[in-house]
Amino acid sequence: MPPRFPDHKITGLMGSLRCAQLFAGLPDADLAAIADFTVAHRLAKGDYLFREGEPSRGCYLVQSGAVNVHRVNAAGKEQVIHVFRAGESFAEASLASPTGYPANARASEAGTVLLIPKAPILDLIGRRPDLALRMLGSMSVHLRVLVGMLDDLTLKDVETRLLNWLVKHGRGAPGGVIRLTGTKRELAAELGTSSETFSRTLARLRADKLITVGARSVTLLAAPALAARLRRNLGEA
Repeated sequence: MPPRFPDHKITGLMGSLRCAQLFAGLPDADLAAIADFTVAHRLAKGDYLFREGEPSRGCYLVQSGAVNVHRVNAAGKEQVIHVFRAGESFAEASLASPTGYPANARASEAGTVLLIPKAPILDLIGRRPDLALRMLGSMSVHLRVLVGMLDDLTLKDVETRLLNWLVKHGRGAPGGVIRLTGTKRELAAELGTSSETFSRTLARLRADKLITVGARSVTLLAAPALAARLRRNLGEA
């Protein structure tokens, strides 16, 4: 059994819960009740939290680090669904699913995740319908991410998918600098390609003086030109 938070850390744990969209605005009494049955999982990089098909133990909240949620197709290729970071919750849908977790979850950075166990959270939801509405809202956000990812994957080639990603994430980015929340390998997997193909595509855009690439960022040098190239690739120009 993973270690529970000792009583003297309940206040800090309530702070972590309060910062999550799922629990923001809940009264202190409810936060304290959730904190009392919450369980901490400390993960090293590469540790699996759960695998597809395993019975649901509950939903999770990232306290620190990052968790890569992905599926593996019949050919053994990994498709990243999303990388969750501090303050984000996931696996809420598994609370009501008889088939268990629908994907795999692995730590892409060392950190701590909080397990909100299934039985007590469902009991609390039964008494607090407003919490059920919050969970539906959280799941709708995840659904929008999946729909956006599906739209990207229907684009015909890696360059077009990358251009589409850059144009979308570049809107409103200060100074045209897109901060990467994960590794380039994870972004490649999210775009449905290999790291090698992704690197070659980045290099081509860099050689055309459309972008510069940092360790954890991509800077758009010519956003209008990127958008025009995307339209040409889509046959819209």
